Amino acid sequence: MPAKKTKKTAKKKTAKKTAKKVVAQKVSKNMTLSEVVSKYPATIDVFLSHGMGCFGCGVAQFETIAQGAQAHGINLKRLLEDLNKAVSKK
Repeated sequence: MPAKKTKKTAKKKTAKKTAKKVVAQKVSKNMTLSEVVSKYPATIDVFLSHGMGCFGCGVAQFETIAQGAQAHGINLKRLLEDLNKAVSKK
């Protein structure tokens, strides 16, 4: 008879899955727009598709992705997912 999963075991497995997702993320909400674009030029199309063309302005040097998304009313979670997909494609 198989052993029953305890809540503790289930939490550990969930924590491991979450940790893997965080480690795989190269672009985070606290990075500046210009930092992301200079490191990962493939993200330009992602920013444009989300309605953010401000990566070329002076504010982009200081504004984080989270701040830019909030200012433009963009879903931050979806933006980060798309940015990280673009970065992982090589």
